[in-house]
Amino acid sequence: MWAHLSACANSFTPPLDLRVAIPDYAAKLVARAERFEAWKGPTLIGLVAVYCNDPARVAAFVTSVSVVPERTRMGLGRRLLAAAITHGRSLGFARMALSVDCGASALGLYRDLGFTEDARDGATLHLSLDLTVPCPDASEWATAQERDREARP
Repeated sequence: MWAHLSACANSFTPPLDLRVAIPDYAAKLVARAERFEAWKGPTLIGLVAVYCNDPARVAAFVTSVSVVPERTRMGLGRRLLAAAITHGRSLGFARMALSVDCGASALGLYRDLGFTEDARDGATLHLSLDLTVPCPDASEWATAQERDREARP
């Protein structure tokens, strides 16, 4: 995971390695996050990591969405995030939340999937998605999740 996050560091706004120590962050994701991954052979090419540790099931928090640069704009991030949303719903969470820089390229993806702005803190947007509302594309999302799991080595 460390290699994947390092390869994707510059696709974050601001770059990931300017915000966190990547080895420590990777270890934290492995230990504490639910991960939705896409692999090409032995290489992790896409990752969505979500903290689903709220005992009241109020909100799951998306902490990382990353796709290696040569695979962006192909729908991989959308499929992985959709799988995470489906998973959050299946666990009974009311909302899925995330924070993103207002200049991040992924902002359009989040809005397309139904995330709306809850608050703004300087350049950081805090978005959330109501998971209590049924999603018309849920069956398609589940299929994408199964495909992504099958893609693992």
